[in-house]
Amino acid sequence: MKKLLWGLGVLVFTLSGSSIQAQNKQLTIDDYTKWSRIVGTELSDDGKWFAYALRPNGGDDTLFVQSLSSDDVYEIPNANNAVFSGDGKWVSYMISPDQETEKKLRKSKKAVFRKAELLNLTTGEKKSIERGKSISFSNNSSHWVVHREKPEEDDSKHKGSDLVIHDLSTQKAITVGNVSEFAFNMKSSAVAYLVDANDKVGNGLYLLNTKSNAIKAVDTDSASYSQLTWDDHNALKSDWDKKGNKIAVLKGNTHKEEVHRSNELLVVSNVMGEASITKSNTAKLPNGYIISEDRSPSWTANSEMVLIGLKQQEEKIEMSKDTLANVDVWHWNDDRIQTVQMRQLNRDLRYTYVASFNTKSGSITQLTDEMVRSLVINEHNQYMVGRDEEPYRNDVNWGVSPADLYRIDIKSGNRVKFAEQIKRPLGYSPDGKFYLYQKIVQNDARLFVYNLSKNETIDLTKNTATRFVNDEHIYPHENPPYGVAGWTKNGKSVIMNTKYDLWAVALDGSGATNITKGEGEQEKIIFRYVNMNRQEPFIETSEELLLSAFGELSKKDGFYSLRIGKSPKMLVYEDASFGNPRKAENAKVVMLTRQTFEDFPDYYKTDSSFKKLDRVTDANPQQAEYAWGSRKLVEFESGKGRKVQGTLTLPANYEAGKRYPTIIYFYEKMSDRHHQYSMPTYDDRPHMSFYASNGYMVFMPDVYLEEGSPGTSSLDAITSAAQALIDQGYAEEENIGLQGHSWGGYQTSFILTQTDMFKTIVIGAPPTNLESFYNNIYGSSGTNHHGIMEIGQVRMGRDKTPWSAREAYQRENPMYHVPNINTPFLILHGTDDGAVDWAQGLELYNAARRNGKEVIFLSYPGEGHHLGREANQIDFQIRMKQYFDHHLKGIEAPDWMTNGVPHIQKKYRRAN
Repeated sequence: MKKLLWGLGVLVFTLSGSSIQAQNKQLTIDDYTKWSRIVGTELSDDGKWFAYALRPNGGDDTLFVQSLSSDDVYEIPNANNAVFSGDGKWVSYMISPDQETEKKLRKSKKAVFRKAELLNLTTGEKKSIERGKSISFSNNSSHWVVHREKPEEDDSKHKGSDLVIHDLSTQKAITVGNVSEFAFNMKSSAVAYLVDANDKVGNGLYLLNTKSNAIKAVDTDSASYSQLTWDDHNALKSDWDKKGNKIAVLKGNTHKEEVHRSNELLVVSNVMGEASITKSNTAKLPNGYIISEDRSPSWTANSEMVLIGLKQQEEKIEMSKDTLANVDVWHWNDDRIQTVQMRQLNRDLRYTYVASFNTKSGSITQLTDEMVRSLVINEHNQYMVGRDEEPYRNDVNWGVSPADLYRIDIKSGNRVKFAEQIKRPLGYSPDGKFYLYQKIVQNDARLFVYNLSKNETIDLTKNTATRFVNDEHIYPHENPPYGVAGWTKNGKSVIMNTKYDLWAVALDGSGATNITKGEGEQEKIIFRYVNMNRQEPFIETSEELLLSAFGELSKKDGFYSLRIGKSPKMLVYEDASFGNPRKAENAKVVMLTRQTFEDFPDYYKTDSSFKKLDRVTDANPQQAEYAWGSRKLVEFESGKGRKVQGTLTLPANYEAGKRYPTIIYFYEKMSDRHHQYSMPTYDDRPHMSFYASNGYMVFMPDVYLEEGSPGTSSLDAITSAAQALIDQGYAEEENIGLQGHSWGGYQTSFILTQTDMFKTIVIGAPPTNLESFYNNIYGSSGTNHHGIMEIGQVRMGRDKTPWSAREAYQRENPMYHVPNINTPFLILHGTDDGAVDWAQGLELYNAARRNGKEVIFLSYPGEGHHLGREANQIDFQIRMKQYFDHHLKGIEAPDWMTNGVPHIQKKYRRAN
């Protein structure tokens, strides 16, 4: 009945939409609390149940566990993180205190605990366990396990806490104390766990047989155990029966005079029977090295070798900070500047070299060292790829990490270099036999595949003229490939993406075949492979394939099916945007989202034919009460003659031919968001639905930037977009405003200094001074801006610095043109911005103020690149709307705009 009424509602809306819109309410900031987003979705393996939580703006989650075949639904307040048992008979989730209670607990410095709950989906019976830390089911659905937090009064330093193992068939539970780690083997015949108790009493590795519930101690000692790993941890379901009878674990002690714990590796075989333990021989380690718990042991595919981490032991030195100078030495030869080293300190402290342990011979072989510091793990049982990045470390490496590549024999440690200066690695085949990468040869980007077993490199593109590289890449460094769709199961091909189509590229280098028959390029549809089977790492070319389809120009979205040898066949393709489909593991049920500007991305049930979409969720029914708006694709020509698109949000109750006050919101390519729902939410950007509901148009045009001219090309793009709206009869010529944040903030800052076309401009977190920004750093990562300035987003050009290209830097620098400003503008910036230093916003404010320009700087103490505190988000949404209302609609300015807010009158300063 509920679904029927919803359908009738849509019909009525369609028939009399304009009259209903006229009666609907305008959206206000106060209404935002009525909107919810869907989080934490989960589909049961049998396809019978779907779980999701509704998270309202500023409110508490509510979990819904909904039947997909009946009207049954369970509603659990304050719950999230649902997990279904494999047989679909049970669901477990966590219940948190409501936000108000949590605030009070934190304010009184009390612990905040969650409750784990189990729900029988047939009877509705519930079982709860307080202080839940994690929840899980065994794969065979025989047991439910809850790992608990320590009680609040327990201030002991040991890591262990209670583990509750609940037998779902008998409804009996076993509680094991002081458990630090636990894991089922994948076939669920056993759960292994580690005990870490106070004073190390009872520490060890234990095993519970899930059929008999018998517990046995595998190894016990007054030592610390950690990094428990079954040999089937990453195995596919087809291999579960063959594995899951071996365990690797680390065991050791920390000595007073040493910094790191000294461990031995325990490899337990035949864990379900008469277990045997093989121990690593520390005498076989490189001199001064220990096995480190900072790297979890990992098994090779054949379960014969274990990869471990090695670290050099350090002597503990007692030092007093009172006697030591606190100085950071910044040296010109540092491989990474000091700020990067500071941000990456914890990573560096946890870094380990990789070694292999042969479970048969007991030998330990070091695989990485100071030259080849990283090993790329794969499924090959003998060879893996190592990376040496040291020769190419450079502050200008933006978005890439060039490296020489080595084949490393994990048994002997022998190395063979097979490629140099690779910037675009594309990874292994699923079985680890091949490694794919892109390399520049004679200024041409080519694909190569390396056969690890044969030590053979093959040029995959020598016999095809097809371009697998994205020549339209927007940044001035090595163009990336469009990506790998997958590897064929017959081992003969890798399927590569081009801009529109999919090609099967023969691994012997003999050529390539367009398996989508060129239909993508012909129709300007971007096809991409969708893997609906998480247990199948290869592409089975004898079966029907599922492709996603996106219309580059039409913005339509949907799915096609493909039989190799035939043209793609349309399943669903419409004016909407679809989310990634998720198929139930043991049923034909498929769940996915569908959204448009006017339709929230609710979830729909379908199957692999996509013939019928049945709506399952209805997150925001209150939207029907409000005037909303609609979207229209607009095409225009830039000043440089390029055909460009943009997505225009029309105001609610739009009247064709009538002009409206308009806001242009932009970054780079925005038209692909044409069918994106405009969620009213707390953040620091304009929401199209909100402004459309209040009589504005909002235009999001595509911006194409040229190397060396980011500001001037943005100026051309945005003024052309504004003129197109005027010429096409949409915008009020005298009432057009701009808003841009971050990189969009730079562009708005520059446009501000170049034209009087816009009535007002709102700028968020802007880089404003290209010269000072060039030598500044990302506060969050510590890296300097040389890379992003030259070959990244700013794209001034490789080796184009403020000294070598001074004229270009001054031409594109907003700060050099501040005296030209005639437009009132507003700046937003958080003082703790980790991407664009707050001083950049301050520079523009101070320069404008000194030159007598009309500027307001909204500075939010403690905020980052985007506002994170809800009160600040609401504050800025209100102020931005008031600012646009005054300048674009002539509404009287509020006092803060007219007179400012003296610091002594700041309410936050006086609040408790």
